[in-house]
Formats: sequence, structure tokens, C-alpha cells
Amino acid sequence: MTKEYETPKLPYAYNALEPHIDEETMRIHHDKHHVAYTTKLNVAVSKHPELFNKEPEELLENIDALPANIRIAVRNNGGGHVNHAFFWSIMKKDTTPQGKILEAINKTFGSIEEFKAEFTTAAATQFGSGWAWLASDVNGKLSAFSTANQDTPISEGKLPLIALDVWEHAYYLKYQNKRPDYIEAFFNVIDWEQVNKLYETINA
Repeated sequence: MTKEYETPKLPYAYNALEPHIDEETMRIHHDKHHVAYTTKLNVAVSKHPELFNKEPEELLENIDALPANIRIAVRNNGGGHVNHAFFWSIMKKDTTPQGKILEAINKTFGSIEEFKAEFTTAAATQFGSGWAWLASDVNGKLSAFSTANQDTPISEGKLPLIALDVWEHAYYLKYQNKRPDYIEAFFNVIDWEQVNKLYETINA
């Protein structure tokens, strides 16, 4: 059997995104919530251990092809594992929109401000738990939207570029029920250098 999936370490200190995302939330979010998703994903996949030969993203790309007895568990917990790993990877303080992604945002949304408004609407109006995304299709066309629970654009054949976790566990310690304040703060910690690199992979 290939080695079980592991929760990646944060690529920065727990307090690296202060004051926008607080240290205690990062500790709980990564060490408890993300670890729980990874653990439950491993339990599900262990029922068909040959699937450990695939990356979690591969399982989610063709979720309907998975054995029926683990499909829901992989969708929920595999999605939770992959979404969180991606979320950590696209955050960093003090970067600005740049390069091809900025050009594409301006072309698609009209301006960076209009993109932020559309992304904010997607995040704020997601009923209950879920995520807000900026994603690209295989042709480089951008869209901003939300998904419920731990669903991921990967399952729709799209490449995630920006993700915002709007489950309450992501923001309640600092922002309580003020999701709009959390969304506004998030724009201060988007790693635009990384987002541009991701976009360039399909627009090389």
C-alpha cells in the first residue's frame, strides 16, 4: 500500500497572517479541523487501499468513478483535505495583484475592485458552510463563485486560483458572526505571486 495521506505543515508561522487571521484560529483550523479531514479521508480510502496510489486531487477529479461505499466520505473529507491544503498555500501578507492574472481579472471583471465585489458577494451569500473561489477553466477563463460544504472546483474540471473558507470555524474566534469583516480582511492576505504562478501554468 502506498503511504497514507498526510496533512501538510503550514508554510508559515501560525501568527504570520496577523492581524487579519489570528494565531489561535490558525492553530485550531490547521491542527484540528484539517487534521480531522485528512484522518477521515485515510479511513475511507483504506477500504480500497489501491486508491492510495492516487493523489487526493485525482480522486476528486472523477468522484463518480470511486467505489460507492466511499464516494461521499471522499467527497467530504477529501475535499476538506485538499481545499484546506490549497487555502494555506495561497495566503501571504503584503503582495499585490500582478502579471497575467491581473490582466485576466481586468478582462473578465473590469477591474480588481469589481473582482473583489463579485468574490465578496459569492463568499457572503454562500448559505451555511462552504467556500468562495476564483477559478479558471482549461482555456484560462476566470469565474468567481461559491461551493457548499467541502465541494471543490477540481470536481468540475476547473483550476482553483483563490479559495476562502467561509465555514464558521475559519473566522468565528476573531470575527464572530461578522463574515463580511472576515472576507474584507482576507484580501490583505492573498498571495498574488502564487496566484499568478498558478494561472501561468495553464497560460504558458
